[in-house]
Amino acid sequence: MFIIDRFEGDLAVIEYQGQTFALPRHLLPSEAKEGQVLRLEFFIDHNETRKRTAKIKRLMDELFQD
Repeated sequence: MFIIDRFEGDLAVIEYQGQTFALPRHLLPSEAKEGQVLRLEFFIDHNETRKRTAKIKRLMDELFQD
């Protein structure tokens, strides 16, 4: 369970399993309030992963070419 503990300027302080961490406030819904519970979903973006891998390979090839 992710709970909005408080807001500090542009940051939202989130509590998760007894620990806190900060996220940019703009990542939360605009109506988010202190004390509300958040549900997060993660997924792997395979297309962006492929693009990033190709870009890194190109940069490494340029750097290490003979």
